[in-house]
Amino acid sequence: MVVVGVFGVVMQIVPLLVWAERRICAWVQDRVGPNRVGPFGLFQPLADAIKLLFKEDVLPDGVDRFLYFLAPALAFFPAAMTATVIPFGAPIMVGGDLLHLQVCRGNVGMLLFLALTGLSVYGIAFGGWASNNKFAMLGGLRASAQVLSYEIAMGLALVSVFMTSQSVDLNVIVADQTGTWLGFIPKWNAVKQPIAFVIFFVAAFAETNRLPFDLPECEAELIGGYHTEYSSMKFSLFFLAEYAAMFSSCCMITTLFLGGWSFPGMPSGNTGVLFGFLTLGVFFAKVLVLLFFFILVRWTLPRFRFDQLMHLGWKSLIPLSLANIAATGVAAQL
Repeated sequence: MVVVGVFGVVMQIVPLLVWAERRICAWVQDRVGPNRVGPFGLFQPLADAIKLLFKEDVLPDGVDRFLYFLAPALAFFPAAMTATVIPFGAPIMVGGDLLHLQVCRGNVGMLLFLALTGLSVYGIAFGGWASNNKFAMLGGLRASAQVLSYEIAMGLALVSVFMTSQSVDLNVIVADQTGTWLGFIPKWNAVKQPIAFVIFFVAAFAETNRLPFDLPECEAELIGGYHTEYSSMKFSLFFLAEYAAMFSSCCMITTLFLGGWSFPGMPSGNTGVLFGFLTLGVFFAKVLVLLFFFILVRWTLPRFRFDQLMHLGWKSLIPLSLANIAATGVAAQL
């Protein structure tokens, strides 16, 4: 039941993110945005889905058919399934049984998140290579180099969090962030580990191919990048994969650095249904703030050059994350 619920949440939040992207973009650029199809344009994603469903599915000459058709699914499903490791709220007692609002519990959650994050790049790389288009292939190569570079920085940032919380279990990490200092400063890892928080946040932008890190699909240089030769619903899967990955990344940032479903002043150990829904609301409120920031950055900052992107990853974030691990170890011995 929880698996179906998580996947249903992802499938519902992605179209809403497409609508929010357009509305926030219009707000930033002093435009109106979608407002014709349904109230406030809320049915615009549905109209787009219908259009893509009936759009002609063009198959270019010379493609590797197996990988060409497999690539969109490889891009979307790993991005959508990363949400299965997230504890969305406090456990709820239902009919005498404790219902955990998390699919993959225990110490394997973070390993699964990193594995699925790395697996999603195969869809982009295969799509670019199988398309028989040099611009698409360049986009796939850029995506491979980018994900490899920034996943190292992301993983090293996680090490600092694990050292601070003394665990790799996401529920333990959330529990370690409950309470306050001086009665008002939350004991979130964003406060305990600000450097790791910034590194992970920047790496999340790169892992999801969001501006200013959208070099794999840079229109000015690569036409459309890895999905240049895709149309119809196969193109839409690539499009939706980006938003699913963005949602999952914001959920992980909330869990690791912003206290997860907890909030200063909330009691712990309550397994009531109302308390469970309250924790769900707290969690998604934090996620929505992060999603708004992700979208705002896209329409605010210019795109990096590729050499700047690689310089930032290898010469700035990775050395900084290693230094942060060393500092965390020293501080733990004091």
